[in-house]
Amino acid sequence: MACMKLGSKSEVFLLDGHTWLCSTGLQSDVIIEIGGTSFHLHKFPLLSRSEALANLIGDHPIENEKKCVLQLHDVPGGAKTFLLIAKFCYGVKMELTPMNVVSLRCAAEYLGMSEDYGEENLIAQTENFLNEVFGGWTDSLKALETCEKVLPRAEELHIVSRCINSLAMKTSADPSLFSWPMQGGSDMRNPNGTEFWNEIRTSAKSHPVGEDWWYEDVSLLRLPLYKRLILAVRSNDMKPETVAGALISKISGSSEADQRNLLEELVELLPDQKGVTPSNFLLRLLRTAMKIHASPSCRWSLEKRVGAELDQASLQDLLIPNTGYSVETLYDIDCAQRILDYFMLVDHDDPTSNYIVDEEQMMEGSHLLKPITKVANLIDSYLAEVAPDVNLKLAKFQSLASAVPEYARPLDDGIYRAIDMYLKAHPWLTDSEREELCRLMNIQKFSLEASTHAAQNERLPVRVIVQVVFFEQLRLRTSVSGLFFVSENLDISQNLSGNLALARNDLHTQAGDTHARIVVDDMKKRVSELEKDCLSMKQEIEKMGKTKVGSWNNLFRKFGFSRSKSKSGDPVASKPTDTKESPTSSAPLVVNGGGYHDNESVE
Repeated sequence: MACMKLGSKSEVFLLDGHTWLCSTGLQSDVIIEIGGTSFHLHKFPLLSRSEALANLIGDHPIENEKKCVLQLHDVPGGAKTFLLIAKFCYGVKMELTPMNVVSLRCAAEYLGMSEDYGEENLIAQTENFLNEVFGGWTDSLKALETCEKVLPRAEELHIVSRCINSLAMKTSADPSLFSWPMQGGSDMRNPNGTEFWNEIRTSAKSHPVGEDWWYEDVSLLRLPLYKRLILAVRSNDMKPETVAGALISKISGSSEADQRNLLEELVELLPDQKGVTPSNFLLRLLRTAMKIHASPSCRWSLEKRVGAELDQASLQDLLIPNTGYSVETLYDIDCAQRILDYFMLVDHDDPTSNYIVDEEQMMEGSHLLKPITKVANLIDSYLAEVAPDVNLKLAKFQSLASAVPEYARPLDDGIYRAIDMYLKAHPWLTDSEREELCRLMNIQKFSLEASTHAAQNERLPVRVIVQVVFFEQLRLRTSVSGLFFVSENLDISQNLSGNLALARNDLHTQAGDTHARIVVDDMKKRVSELEKDCLSMKQEIEKMGKTKVGSWNNLFRKFGFSRSKSKSGDPVASKPTDTKESPTSSAPLVVNGGGYHDNESVE
């Protein structure tokens, strides 16, 4: 820490209670009162250094040779600073430090201690020392902290702005190049034990310093000065990521009492660039803003920022507890709706583009997906999480689910799981409400696991179950037709390869035939399994509908499924055999990547 020594005389001031006495041997002839402290001094040392004191003493009437009494209650820095000024006037030893130079500079200006009242007067001395202070990081920071005690005098003398500009300039530099000590919990020692003495590194070993080296130091500043420093840092073309990191450190170290004001102020300082501030941090800020009832503009700003990068958010961060005055649901559904709506406003994915994602890609990882599909998966998971809340109104569930466009969901397994969980938690829904709810999903985009589960799910409307079975039969027939087409092509290929075998190596021909037969056998095996699955589903549905035989028969006839024995050539619609009775309820589904797994087995 920088230091400047002034004066040469030994200490001549003594404290007696709240009174400072000068032990020069001469009787004092002036008393200066500051707050509850009084100073018994002599006129001549004061008159020779201070224009203000000279004027006050000269204007004071002399009556009966009583002592001159002056009251200087508004002197910058109070009695503590005036004691140093008195020492300076008497030529007594004193030190200028970053902790006292600002108040001394302001007090010297207040008392008019210019060069007109003696060479190397206090104004000049403190200005010279301030220039030294501004050369170091820690000294500049300490000087800025002391400015708060003497505002607005420090503002008038531009000390605050000079401290801020000095610090802002240094944030983009490497402190190790200039031997700047960093505060960070231990002023003159870094975590590796390197010490500084008079800002000189005592260890020859160098230590790498990251861009965040100054975060903790400036986080100790009070909010008004901190805000001005951050604005100055931004004006120096500091990277938005760096500015965001500094703000994160500031908020993390604040007390609860200051959080509301601090949060509202710092949200305004967050960089506007997308992806600069982590979405999980923004959502934690939003959660805090909801909890402490921050201003609507603050919450709106955070929701807007989260919406701009919703594809990077996680489910746990999006589950913001409902802290409103009229709490209906466990989580704040309206907040999630506003965030999603804003994402849809800024998302520019082309809904007409040929965007196809298969189940395997869905399971490989979300980093391969477009932002709109990531958000669709996130919202489906969110809906599944909030669906068990019995207070969640159907309209809110539908509104949030329908805000995601259909093209954003390559598979509808996620929304089906959410709908199934909502139906389970709300068994009192009418048939028309369940029908309306199921219109949110497209059964043609179900995976095999989801289709199998839906075909046995008694919570779904009958129409939906029949549609699922019907579509699976169509898909099965398409697979069978494709098998025959591939099989015929393989036979032709085998005949052609047989005609050309005379000109080829026998080993290669045999290997090719073997591979082709393996492919055909595998496909036939898969088709056989699909036929069995479809037949089993039909049998289960027929048994589920025994209580309403007439209506079920009409529905099956409408979609081409007869309960009588089918034609002998139809491998799918054969007469059902005896099977176990279907369960009274189906188990909820669990999403795992792109597919589904039951929590409980479904017979």
